[in-house]
Amino acid sequence: MLNYEMGDTVALKKGHPCGENKWEILRTGADIKLKCLGCDRQIWLTRIEFEKRVRKILVEDKWISIVNYKGREAEK
Repeated sequence: MLNYEMGDTVALKKGHPCGENKWEILRTGADIKLKCLGCDRQIWLTRIEFEKRVRKILVEDKWISIVNYKGREAEK
């Protein structure tokens, strides 16, 4: 299980109906609260559902695949 932090920007497997595919993490825990960066809609996903859907994370202006992402602590 990877560690996601509030404020991280992620791309999910499927895009939102508004056309945007980028989401900001607003809350973490057993459930994850996300905000669409296109229309500001907020949704809740269980952590299990979120980890199935997430594909990329934005780190320092670069999109990194979740497969290659080790977490913020590993980058330091």
